[in-house]
Amino acid sequence: MRITDMHITPIAVGDPPLLNAAGLHAPYALRIIVELVADDGTYGLGEVPGSSGTLASLEASREIVVGKDPFQLNAIRQGIDKRFGKEEIAARGEAHLAFGRVSQVHSAVEVACYDLMGKATGRPVVDLLGGRVRDRVDFSAYLFYKYEGAGGALGFGTDPNATGWAAARQKAALDPAGVVAEAQAMCDAFGFKSIKLKGGAFPPDEEADAILAMYEHFGPGTPLRLDPNAIWSVETSVRIGERLKGILEYYEDPCRGQAEMGEVGRRTGIPMATNMCTTSFDHIPGSVQHHSEDIILSDHHFWGGLRSTLELSRICQVFGRGLSMHSNSHVGISLAAMTHLAGAIPNLTYACDTHYPWQSDEVIVGGKLQFEDGSLAVSNEPGLGVELDRDALAKLHQQYIDCGLTDRNDAIEMQKVQPGWEFQPLRW
Repeated sequence: MRITDMHITPIAVGDPPLLNAAGLHAPYALRIIVELVADDGTYGLGEVPGSSGTLASLEASREIVVGKDPFQLNAIRQGIDKRFGKEEIAARGEAHLAFGRVSQVHSAVEVACYDLMGKATGRPVVDLLGGRVRDRVDFSAYLFYKYEGAGGALGFGTDPNATGWAAARQKAALDPAGVVAEAQAMCDAFGFKSIKLKGGAFPPDEEADAILAMYEHFGPGTPLRLDPNAIWSVETSVRIGERLKGILEYYEDPCRGQAEMGEVGRRTGIPMATNMCTTSFDHIPGSVQHHSEDIILSDHHFWGGLRSTLELSRICQVFGRGLSMHSNSHVGISLAAMTHLAGAIPNLTYACDTHYPWQSDEVIVGGKLQFEDGSLAVSNEPGLGVELDRDALAKLHQQYIDCGLTDRNDAIEMQKVQPGWEFQPLRW
């Protein structure tokens, strides 16, 4: 089997006005769909976050990938590394949304190769990763403070004909009562059993109040998580941690830096989780030195693919780290890849993050993947188990062209609502 072509298609999917430490989500989230075509007529799919830099890097990798055997992943990886050189990935600091482009190239190409390999062998990707250790993968409700609006073609408007979760997802949630209502609607719609709140948008005590309101509403049996995206000081993190001790399942990136995270963990006794201070293999020594986290939130897009995430899982076993998955505004190709990967990792014991309920657009045949009781089944179909809806892909590509966005910039979007707003790496 040989790869004969590589199609790279940027798309824009509707995204509501969700608040976070970096500002405000634009009406569209950007993704890039990679399709590798083989000489037997089959195709494999990959998906990564969209940016002009990642798009250019993927285009530059085409000459390396085309002509290769998709089973020869080591050769493909070596070719990409030789083309781009070693990528230095600093922990996320001043540039809040910084991640490595080369890691994303590896991820998109590798996932598409696994999809091809699965179709060639008649086996699901989970089997190619060593076999399943679970048949279903649990996901968590991912809450945001938000302004009223549905995103996409509606911008910050609303659809008066929406019902159910579609209606709930366009309502404002700017205080504890709004957060609780959002959580209840999402859990009712998808059956999620654990809940994460994206913080960093309002003063820390207000966000702690929202967690306490959910604890009162849902009771102690519902795991709760809080993620301020590292814009609190150590002292603020400790103070808020004391308010939430015994309530949080884990405390995700309240402050910035491995040493600082380790200090908050020691002083509060709350399990610490990260997808900001330990985000590459180069960061593992610092993680061990400072015990900066108890749980690493992996992401195959940013750790360099599926095999790299399996390697990370072994490191987590060695050093006593828990493991789960970070998420962003993806469509069904990434979600399918996440599910196969999670299905193959024995020590992934925390429900995974997903933004998926916030998105209404999709590029796979049959529409959006369906959660049941807060989980997704690991597919038994060959490859990823999803097929490309080419009409939907064309529509979302045109949406990308029409919306004019080429990079995510939450600060610019926030300035449209609050003129003069600026991202602050340390706000409270």
